[in-house]
This record gives sequence, structure tokens and C-alpha cells, in this order.
Amino acid sequence: MNIHVERPRRRGWPGRSGPVRRAPMAGGSGSAGGAGAGGRAGSRLDGLFLRRFLRLLAVLFPGWPSPSALMFLTLLGVALLEQLVIYQVGVIPSHYYEVLGSKDFSRFKTLTAVAVTLIIVNSTLKSFDKFICNMMYVNWRKSLTEYLHSCYFQGQVYYSLHVLREDIDNPDQRISQDVERFCRQLSSMASKLVISPFTLAYYTYQCFHSTGWLGPVSIFGYFIIGTMINKVLMSPIVSKLVQQEKLEGDFRFKHMQIRVNAEPAAFYRAGRVEHMRTDRRLQSLLKTQRELIGKELWLYIGINTFDYLGSILSYVVIAIPIFSGVYGDLSPTELSALVSKNAFVSIYLIGCFSQLIDLSSTVTDVAGYTHRIGELQETLLSLGRKKNGNYSEAKTSWDLDGSHSGEDPMPRDTAFLLERVTLSVPSSGKLLIKDLSLRISQGNSVMIVGNTGTGKTSLLRVLGGLWESTRGSIRMLTCFGPRGVVFLPQRPFFTDGSLREQVIYPLKEIYPPSGSADDERIMRFLELAGLTDLLARAGGLDEQVDWNWYDILSPGEMQRLSFARLFYLQPKYAVLDEATSALTEEVEHELYRMCLQLGMTLISVGHRPSLEKVRHGGSAPCLPQGGEVEGVSDKQRGVTKAGGPHCGWIMPL
Repeated sequence: MNIHVERPRRRGWPGRSGPVRRAPMAGGSGSAGGAGAGGRAGSRLDGLFLRRFLRLLAVLFPGWPSPSALMFLTLLGVALLEQLVIYQVGVIPSHYYEVLGSKDFSRFKTLTAVAVTLIIVNSTLKSFDKFICNMMYVNWRKSLTEYLHSCYFQGQVYYSLHVLREDIDNPDQRISQDVERFCRQLSSMASKLVISPFTLAYYTYQCFHSTGWLGPVSIFGYFIIGTMINKVLMSPIVSKLVQQEKLEGDFRFKHMQIRVNAEPAAFYRAGRVEHMRTDRRLQSLLKTQRELIGKELWLYIGINTFDYLGSILSYVVIAIPIFSGVYGDLSPTELSALVSKNAFVSIYLIGCFSQLIDLSSTVTDVAGYTHRIGELQETLLSLGRKKNGNYSEAKTSWDLDGSHSGEDPMPRDTAFLLERVTLSVPSSGKLLIKDLSLRISQGNSVMIVGNTGTGKTSLLRVLGGLWESTRGSIRMLTCFGPRGVVFLPQRPFFTDGSLREQVIYPLKEIYPPSGSADDERIMRFLELAGLTDLLARAGGLDEQVDWNWYDILSPGEMQRLSFARLFYLQPKYAVLDEATSALTEEVEHELYRMCLQLGMTLISVGHRPSLEKVRHGGSAPCLPQGGEVEGVSDKQRGVTKAGGPHCGWIMPL
């Protein structure tokens, strides 16, 4: 078998930086002039917005009788009752004109009692309206976030999104913040939108009955003109809002980066340069915010002008029949009562339209978040449907909840089978591996050596199905997980939770499913990994700690804890990517020896010659810059030299 490895230009590959990562952005480092999401021409109120919005609505209202649908119908009922009460409250002043004009004290007392009752009922209905909208916000956020989580954590989608895709900036912000703001803004609009068709129809009829056809036609024409003007003013705001949210994510990420990497930054005395870089992000953000505020100024001018001109229009509509002599036979008292009632109807109809116009700023926010969330949804679905045609993985009867279904996986004598695999860097297309055929069988441990950057970790990514091969087939014939294959990456990963949860990760329950706490077994493996004192520091196996494991553990302790996890899972095959780089050779030798005693077959990436001593008593062969291996024949090392100054080798342990 032949392997040809060339040195790639690394671009933020996993395992090369801290635990916080963000997808590279097409706009560069986050400058305002970037070509990220904010600069896309598609971020407008157009057909694309409508399609994305309807797809999100399908998530918020999954069917009948969903909680969202029930709350929406309840909101509709409350809003209708509220409008009926509002109408009765609105015509009360006209009744007061009649009562006070006729000096009827008895009717005055009755009218006052009715008015107080209606106001109390209206206040209660308004409060329930707000309460239901808030509950809808919480339920919508739950539904949309859980839906995005289900797509995000499906298979290796989250990995592809952060590492292999460059077109989606700050996916974490879109899921955590943009979803929250989208649901909050949409819920604040819900009550007005749900009742608008009913109020517009009812008050249009009342206005026609009071003023004739001229009133409704004038008001509808006024609304159409206002809507067209607002549409022109809103479109540039949507795209600018999307850009602002992108830069907000960049700025937040920069502070997160400093927080996670505070110690190495301090060793570099990097305060001054990071201060400059962080301020640069801030200035880009503030520049975009100032541009957004400038564009919103014209929208606010349009909204306020529409509101105040509407109040004048209502009196013009009322004045036309009065001056034309339609109500010439009415007394001043009757005319005052009629004017009061007609004014309420006209003003309320105009108010309904004004409310819709006033929602313009909220609509622009919803549109911006719709584009960002909709774009993420489309990408997640695309990645979820994408299949790696060159890679196959054995099914497992062990799930990651720790439950066991059926019998144990059938033992296989082969873990990986690669046939004429060619691999290139996904971002640049640079060739890394050419025509590699490899079979890794039980009991035949393998070591992958080579200079830094020759693609050793990339080969493991192919084995794990994270990267696609350009050509050839990769088959993982043994299932992932306990009694199968477990990968130990170069950068250890620890989740939030207790010490027990770190040891049994990624299982959620105790393995094997014996029903016992299995404390002695865990403590034994911690002792074998040299972490006896960690039990006391953590306050026990099940104490929920409030610290970040990356902050309290040294690099060596993190790698020791990863091996304790490996001992606990006891897979048949362990894929180790320089998993002992922070440990001494003596500790490294002991941990590898323990893995072999537990019956594991090792596929290991490493630099140290001492790793050869794990299986063979002699010293390991060296790999100089030219790629020649001294003291090991081509047959022993398992590969032939493919040429080039930067080559890697696969050899048996």
C-alpha cells in the first residue's frame, strides 16, 4: 500500500486551539465591510424572507392540537372579547354627552357603574392577552431551539458546520440569542396581528355606516400609501440589522476567546495587542449600529407622521357629512353624541392601520432574525441529508444513554478497512494522502508517525468519518463506543457535570448496565491514571461542580482523565491522537501498557520514539525531515516512501 502525504496549510483544524471555536466567516475577521451574512442582498423583505418565515412557522405550529395552536386560539378568543369591550368603552363618551345634555342623574350613575365595570374587564383581558403572548414566547422558543438542536447534533453536523463550512457565522449566537429575540418580537406582534382582520372588517363596516363610502376609501388609501413608503424605508434596515447581529457575535466571540485563553495570553503579555483587536471589533460593530440608527431615523419619521396625520384625517372624514348638511336636523346635544361616536369609529379604524404601520420596526427585526435563523435551518438540513458515500460504519446496539438493547455486538477481527483512499484538505483541495490501502485488525496495533502537519490527524478524521475522502472507500467494521472503537483526540473534551460524568462520557448512565453505582471500578481507573487526588478536589464522584474542568486541570491531568475514561469504556480499539503529548515518557509507557493489558488494539499518532517500546523492547525508528526511516524495512513499517520532503509513515507497534 502507498501513502503520499503533503504538508497542508492548517486553517483552524480541531485540536489545534482552545475549546471555544467559531466557524470561519466569508467576511474575514469580522470587519464591517465583510461579505458575511450581513452583506447578502437576500436579507430583505422578499420572497426568500416569506419562504423562510413560513418554514419557521411550521416549526412553531407543528400540528393540531399542539400547545402553540391551543394558545393561539385562546389568544384569538381573548382578543375578540377585548375588542368587544373596547368598543363599548369607546362609545361611552357619546352616552355621557347625551346624559349630561339631558341632566339625567339616574342614567349618569348607571352609566358610570357600567363604565367602571367595562374598564375592569378590559384591564383583565389586556393582562391575559399579555400573559398568553409571554407563554407563547416561551413555548415558541422551546420548540424552535429544540428543533435546531435536533438538526445541529444529528450525526457530525455540528462538526461540519463549525469546521468545514465557511458561510454560516456564529451558529451558537443564532441558536441561543437570535431565536430568543425572534420569538420575543414575534410574540409581541401576535395579539395585534391575530385580531387585525376582525377589527378592520368590523370598524370598516361601522365607518361606512357612519360616513358613507368616502370614509373607508379615504382611510384605506391612506394606509396603502403609508405601507408603500414604509416598505421602501424598511428594506435597507433588514440587511443592516443582519449585519449588526453578525458583528455582535464576532465581538462576543472575541471576549469568549480571551476568557478561555486568558493564561496563554498572559504569558505572551498579549493585553495590549488583544485590547487593540477587541476595540477594532467594537468599532466595526458601532459603525454598523450608527448606520442602522441613521436608517431607522427615516422609518420613525414616516411612522410618526402617519400616526399624527391619521388623527386629522379622522376629523376630515367626520366633517364632510356634517358640512354637507346630512345631520342638519339634529340638536347640538345629539350632534355632539353622534360626532363622538363617529369620531371613535373613524379614529379606531385609523388606529388599527396605525398599529400595523407602527409594527414596521418590529417587522424589520423579525425579518432580520428570520433570515439568520432560516439560513441556519437550511444549512443544517442540507448537512443532515448529506451522506458520505465513501464511508460506512457498523451499527451498534449500544446507545449513548448507556442502555443496552439485545446482545453484545458481535466481535470482529477488523476495525477499519481502507481501499485506495485519496484525501485532500476540504477548504483548499490540497492533496494529503494518495491511494492508501490499509487494514487494521484486532491485536495488530498501529502507529502513525511523521513531521508536524503531514496529515496524521487528517487520517484519523477519515477513519472517524469527519472528513470525506476524495476517492476510495473507508469502512469502519466495528461499532463506535464501549466494546467497539473509541477515539481519544489530541485536545481532551470535558462536558459540564460531576467527576463521574467525565469518566463515563459520552455515556449518560453507568456502563455496563448492572444497576450498581460502580464506584470502586471508577476509583480504580482514576488510580491507574494517576488521579487519586482528583476525587477529593471534586468533592466525590457525584458532586455537581460549578467550575470549568479546563480551568482546574493541567494539560497532563486532562490527558490522564481521558485515559481513565478510556479504561472505563474498555473498547476493543482505541484511536489515540498524540493523547500523551503532555505526559512524561514513563507515564506514557504505563498508560499504553494498561491499554494493552485491557485488550485494546491501539491506532496511535505520535512523535516520540518511546512509543515503540510499548510493544517492542528496542528503540523506535526516527523520522527525519527527508522522510527516511532508519532501522526499519519497508515491509516492517508497512508503507513505501512516496517521495516529497514531508512524508508520513504507518508502522506496526
